[in-house]
Amino acid sequence: MWILRILSGVVFLTSIILSIPLAFDVGGRTCGLAFSLSLAVFYFTDSILRIATPGDSSRWRHILVRLVGLTQWILVPTLMIWCLNKFAVDADNSGGWVERTFSGKRAGDASVKEWIFGPNGLLETATIGSWDKLLRYSTPVFQLSEGFCSLLVIQAAGQISRWMVNRGRSDSWMIGLLVLSASIISSSVYFLWRVTQFPEIGNVDATLIGATITCAVFLCAWGIGSGKGNPVESSLLFAYIVLCIYQIFTDYQPSFPDTVPPPPPQPDFPPFPPIVMASYSTLVYVLSTLPSTIHAAFNFLTAAFSTITPSVIISLAYRLFVLYASTRIIPAIRESGARALSQEPSLEDSDGAGQVLGFLSYFSPSILVAVYTSLLMQHFASTSLEGTDGEWWTSQGGDAGGNVWRWINVGGTMALYTLELYLGKEDIDGGLTGHWKAD
Repeated sequence: MWILRILSGVVFLTSIILSIPLAFDVGGRTCGLAFSLSLAVFYFTDSILRIATPGDSSRWRHILVRLVGLTQWILVPTLMIWCLNKFAVDADNSGGWVERTFSGKRAGDASVKEWIFGPNGLLETATIGSWDKLLRYSTPVFQLSEGFCSLLVIQAAGQISRWMVNRGRSDSWMIGLLVLSASIISSSVYFLWRVTQFPEIGNVDATLIGATITCAVFLCAWGIGSGKGNPVESSLLFAYIVLCIYQIFTDYQPSFPDTVPPPPPQPDFPPFPPIVMASYSTLVYVLSTLPSTIHAAFNFLTAAFSTITPSVIISLAYRLFVLYASTRIIPAIRESGARALSQEPSLEDSDGAGQVLGFLSYFSPSILVAVYTSLLMQHFASTSLEGTDGEWWTSQGGDAGGNVWRWINVGGTMALYTLELYLGKEDIDGGLTGHWKAD
């Protein structure tokens, strides 16, 4: 059963990761927002049904919840096709319902129904427009939550490493953790050097990077020297600061476009033995004889994966990781100890924080859709601000935002860690590992 759950989760994540950027790329900004809104509403409704159906409810209610969950495999492609057909970029754009009402264009609408339910009508403005504003205003919340959860994970890793060193065989663990910390710092320095090679780095950017790295190095040294931190905690903090800087100044693409090399000359002898070349030719011939449907499906998947931006996927994976890890760490810090790290938070927990996290875990699909769409919008806004490939975003009403909140997140994370070092005390057993046995 657990294998089916893992496969279902992988298929769900793949469908979400592929479909939303494909809707933005093919249908445009309004189409992508409409599709993500429809997905969020569907999974929100499914979460409400699951919350309203406890374990001791009737069999028919459980069957209804399962049927609603199974309809996602049909509903997701149906919603995507409907949004692509309804909100195409080449649709007639005659202004919003407010403009048509107060500028004398109301007579151009065939009926009141078109004014309310038509393109750029009252209903579209109230739903898609509100969803757009909600995602834009939620960007600071998501960004600052990532920084807070990252700091929580970093401190939890520091406490666990301290407990591992103090519980026995300290020399072996200490050497291994020092090697791990050195590897993390070395990798971070390499990516920091990559950032300095980007051609778009200006004087102001260089000043901000220098000040940020100086503060990060000072905080890491303060934490290790005062005994309130350790090398693992400091190396992870430095790596997160470098990750934020890397996300600000790059799209995980080469800084300089690679030139296309000339085709190599035909060798006098084949690169492999004749039997291998014959087998390869046979395989290519067999693949060429496959039905055209398989070729069309392969081309569709290739085109869908080409719409995914690596920076968005990496940011999404990291943000989901720290958010999920925080749902395990917070109950462990409060009262449960190591037991909470292996248990999902639920509404039946005695702790109030566990109940809140368990309640939010029901809405994790909707939160995933909102976080992913927000990252995509932030990426499109950044590319439009740079003037590279994002002119279509601003031409369709998108906001040409910058990376202000990412810088605020970097400063807020370091300020919060500074406060933790100033108010904290040097202790062997922290709030997370104080419940653990050290036999």
